[in-house]
Amino acid sequence: MPDDPGIIRNTLTRVLTDSAQRPDVIISTGGVSVGEEDHLRAVLAEHGELDFWRLAIKPGKPFTYGRIDDIPFFGLPGNPSAVLVCYLMLVLPALRRSCGADAVLPTAMPLPVDFTIKKPAKRQEYLRVRCVYESGQLILKKHPNQSSGMLSSAVWADGLAVVPVGRTVSEGETLSFFSFPDLLG
Repeated sequence: MPDDPGIIRNTLTRVLTDSAQRPDVIISTGGVSVGEEDHLRAVLAEHGELDFWRLAIKPGKPFTYGRIDDIPFFGLPGNPSAVLVCYLMLVLPALRRSCGADAVLPTAMPLPVDFTIKKPAKRQEYLRVRCVYESGQLILKKHPNQSSGMLSSAVWADGLAVVPVGRTVSEGETLSFFSFPDLLG
């Protein structure tokens, strides 16, 4: 949809009032941040319940969750890597839980890293990493470009390494690793 609040409202109204199209869940991408043309969050706040907005995660800070006409609404950010992280770590586990699953995320593997992070972050960070066998052990290598707009880093990567809030990382330390096949399995 275009970034037009009227079109967004009309589309939501049409989908919600047509019993043949009425969804069980609504998942969108983009339009939930603070940009001049980000209208989706405001429309949600007007026509539904906004349970939370802006999480302390990177990438994915503008993630939005709420309900429209009692239908769960997941508003993913617009940047591709942020969409990937938010979908895998937030939306997919919530959908699994709503279907009755007890285990909604796979067990993370603690693996050593071959990189450093000197500045502690204010948000939990999900790094796109590759798991390689080197010197007789598995080790995580970080893609050099972790920009939320860089989707090729996810194509290169095997999964996500989690850097908790406030943590620095030295080479050889371990981080929790979630492989893409395990997250999607």
